[in-house]
Amino acid sequence: MKINTWQYADPEMALHGKEVIHILTTAGYEAYWVGGCVRDELLGRAIHDMDMTTSAEPEQVIALFPHVIPTGIQHGTVTVMQGGHPFEVTTFRTESGYADHRRPAEVAFVKDIREDLMRRDFTMNAIAMNEHGETVDPFGGEVDLRAAIVRCVGRAEERFEEDGLRMLRCIRFASVFRFRIAYNTWKGMIRRKEGLRYIAMERVRVELEKMLAGPDPLRGLELLGRSGLLACTKVPVPWEQCETRALSGMVQLPEELRWGLLLLSCRLTSEAADELLRAWTFSNGVRLRLVHLLEWERVLTDSAVSIADSSTSVEGEGINDEALRRSWIRLLIKWGRDISSDWLQLYKSLPASFRGLPPQSEKHVARMAELAEAWTKQTAVVRIKDLNITGNELVQAMNRPGGPWLGQTMERLLLAAACGDIPNELEALLQEAKRVMSSE
Repeated sequence: MKINTWQYADPEMALHGKEVIHILTTAGYEAYWVGGCVRDELLGRAIHDMDMTTSAEPEQVIALFPHVIPTGIQHGTVTVMQGGHPFEVTTFRTESGYADHRRPAEVAFVKDIREDLMRRDFTMNAIAMNEHGETVDPFGGEVDLRAAIVRCVGRAEERFEEDGLRMLRCIRFASVFRFRIAYNTWKGMIRRKEGLRYIAMERVRVELEKMLAGPDPLRGLELLGRSGLLACTKVPVPWEQCETRALSGMVQLPEELRWGLLLLSCRLTSEAADELLRAWTFSNGVRLRLVHLLEWERVLTDSAVSIADSSTSVEGEGINDEALRRSWIRLLIKWGRDISSDWLQLYKSLPASFRGLPPQSEKHVARMAELAEAWTKQTAVVRIKDLNITGNELVQAMNRPGGPWLGQTMERLLLAAACGDIPNELEALLQEAKRVMSSE
């Protein structure tokens, strides 16, 4: 097949990429675009970067271009900066001796593009293209792309033995592209899945993030479940606990909340989720967001059950909106508006039966979700710093030194102002503080 022009790459990037290829070929070397950029052009997908392969060795590449970064020179890779765009240029090579199931112990430079393509993971990533748009495809990658199949180059067990991360890449490609996995590739993956124990959790997480962010994460999760791969990572996921019915609304959620839904579907406590997210090397910001989301779900559910029980005993089948409102405001004060928004999105994606609550309790949860946005808008005060009184002003007004009483009183004032029991005005806050102090 011949690609006359790049249709799915930034025109400037494509132009400068062609300059790199042309400079190399004019100097007497072979040079090709290779891997993901060629694959994505054939699939009609947006191209974000361009990798190249060449018969020139790193020192020869460096001699041809004014701006080169030796990013992986020991393995034959340098980054050529051309027109402000980075292009990874790698010398044709073979690899051997994957002692850590991830990186080759030995790299040998070769002169034949086919030998270079032979070391790659999947046929669709083993297609090269020269500056005239002519492809080199010795393993049938274009045929597999048209057939929507993920297939290993050569023997699948060997490819997965070389690099265990390829197993997760296989599932990620099948999920994101909505491809099937070739029978021998699947079998090779099942036989070699223990190799995932050698892969750093950061790399595992990145693959799963890409899969969950894709258009069909449920397909990827289903393949992960059938393959048992997540039980073989350094830090296993308790996949056997996952209630897959809870995941049906996942595509409605933004990426990070998809992780929240996954944790919730595995019935993880916030403490267990915190430990897992730390081990999976999530950033502190993402980890805390997800942990607080699970805490919000637990506390809100417990509150709804408690209020439902008391409402039933006092008012028959009624719903105590005021008790629910105050419970919601306490959650807002503890975890903030962002987590409240996250919970509402998560609630809408979950099937009503997921919590397994008694009907009256579930009605109270639903009522909180129904009125939550209005309650949040009405609550102008959710943080201590929103109060129109400072700790110093309170200390002076009470004429007593600071101590635990100060923080406790400020929290009482915050709850009272947030619930609308008193106005958020200095005099009213002082009067309430004096009332609280005198009553104690």
